[in-house]
Amino acid sequence: MTVTAAINAAESTTVDSQHQMSHAKLSVTFGGHSIAGVKDRNEDAFAAYLPSAEGTNQLKGIATCIADGVSCSENAQLASQTAVTLFIDDYYSTPESWTVKTSAARVLSSLNSWLYHHGRQDLQPQNGAVTTFSAAIFKSRTGHLFHAGDSRIYRLRDGGLEQLTTDHSTNAPGGQTYLSRALGMDSHLEVDYIQTELEQGDLFLLSTDGVHDVLTRSELISLAQPATNPAPGIQPSENTLEEIAATIVDQALAKGSEDNLSCLLVRIEQLPMEDINDLHRKLTHQVIPPVMKSGMTIDGFTVQKVIYSGTRSHLYLVTHPNHEGRFVLKAPSANFAEDAQYLEGFMREEWVGRRIDNKGVMKILAKDEKSQFLYHVCEYIEGQTLRQWMYDNPQPSLEKIRSITQSIIQSLRAFQRLGMVHRDLKPENVLIDENEQIKLIDFGTVQVSGLNEISSPLHEECPVGSVDYIAPEYLMNQKGTYRSDLFSLGVIIYEMVTGEKPFDLANTHRRTPKHYSEWQYHSALEHRPDLPLWLDLSLEKATNPNPAGRYSALSEFYADLCTPNQTMVNKREHAPLIERDPVRLWKMVSALLLIIVVLQAAL
Repeated sequence: MTVTAAINAAESTTVDSQHQMSHAKLSVTFGGHSIAGVKDRNEDAFAAYLPSAEGTNQLKGIATCIADGVSCSENAQLASQTAVTLFIDDYYSTPESWTVKTSAARVLSSLNSWLYHHGRQDLQPQNGAVTTFSAAIFKSRTGHLFHAGDSRIYRLRDGGLEQLTTDHSTNAPGGQTYLSRALGMDSHLEVDYIQTELEQGDLFLLSTDGVHDVLTRSELISLAQPATNPAPGIQPSENTLEEIAATIVDQALAKGSEDNLSCLLVRIEQLPMEDINDLHRKLTHQVIPPVMKSGMTIDGFTVQKVIYSGTRSHLYLVTHPNHEGRFVLKAPSANFAEDAQYLEGFMREEWVGRRIDNKGVMKILAKDEKSQFLYHVCEYIEGQTLRQWMYDNPQPSLEKIRSITQSIIQSLRAFQRLGMVHRDLKPENVLIDENEQIKLIDFGTVQVSGLNEISSPLHEECPVGSVDYIAPEYLMNQKGTYRSDLFSLGVIIYEMVTGEKPFDLANTHRRTPKHYSEWQYHSALEHRPDLPLWLDLSLEKATNPNPAGRYSALSEFYADLCTPNQTMVNKREHAPLIERDPVRLWKMVSALLLIIVVLQAAL
């Protein structure tokens, strides 16, 4: 029996898959103009890129930039042109999961190093490959600006012109100005980063000093005004902005500009205005498969066995005639057909799983993009969960615990490199295969830095993660970092070592805690007196309720699990008793008070 024949029986769990999604997306128009002016060579450059793919537009945004090569150098033109072209190319080559800031910063750091070292190879010291640089990247409802030098970014809104960047220049005697910061000037680059909320109709103006050093603010407003108020009933064309940019440049030249002149205009035409109904239609445009049995097929996959069937999801062992081996097909439960939060997490799991390529992370494979069904195809992992392993090995050796810890850390690094946080690390989500290889699974709650920048009407109504392993910052409505996964890992290791949890959470998860002090660490020595103090101290630091008190790197935690951190041991041994053993102190105080009460009664 094929699933297609069973759809009618499950129609109540689906939404019309033919409905066209009408949610708005980010849309801009731009136009620019650049001339040499009175100079022999144009050492300015600008670039703008509008991704043709909707996914790239949404995940990476729309990038624009302008540069002005330092004219005293023979490499000025090379510097400016290289800066704008490589910035655009390399920015769109960074992982989609990274934030705009992370992506641009990595690209600019690499670009600065290349320009700096290229300029140093020239025999003439003054011929450095130095250029100003200003970029505006528009993603979702936010503008991300990056700036070094004295090129500028303005915004024209409601008839007012605001300079969003600050010039990096120094005034010298005789009216001369010198750049204090620019690409290629030094081996280390500091770039200004500004975030600004976008409004429909905003006009961004990127210019070099040949323009804005000559035209006054009022002149810029007057010349750019037609770009913000097109004639009624006429849709502005791309050439309109080019013509206005050319007018601005020509006017600056006519006023006596003695430098190269460049102007780039970017107008925000439309912003994402997705409401919850639009989002729900997008999330439910695919059909949730009905519950399947052995022998049934879906998109060519044949169910060999039902692995798990629950209220939230269904797992099937499947095969496909065009692919070798066995796979796991994961389908959502019809119980959540109307739950946008759940469906968003289900789709996020596939998005994450297809972007991480690491032997310690379960792979999610590509499926037929034309399929009308909502499901994942995952690699089949023969083995057991870490939870079952802990049941089977109640007193594992420290050597084995370290081996498992090292494998989990290597897997977590794959998330960390892509700007992701797992957020639901627990023994049930760690698999140990037949070769004792660790695999992390379940990506439905993974936090992706790049996706967090995209405006969405969905907001998490409750903290994600499992009660016993959730990092305190989530319960205090804070965003997670890699240190949040470190906390969960520390709890898991503590449990492997002692068979217990490090905190008595009581009802903490049922309300919003007010302070980290509500988590009181119970020493592992209470359960395992044979453990060395240094091992307990490493676990205590990894599970510090305050993220700032945890290890700054996963590797530091692993190192302290393997060898004594004598600094921490000495600090603990010389600390006051209230810090070393507060429970013992209060027992002593209680005993002393009891003796006093008994003596007073006797007298």
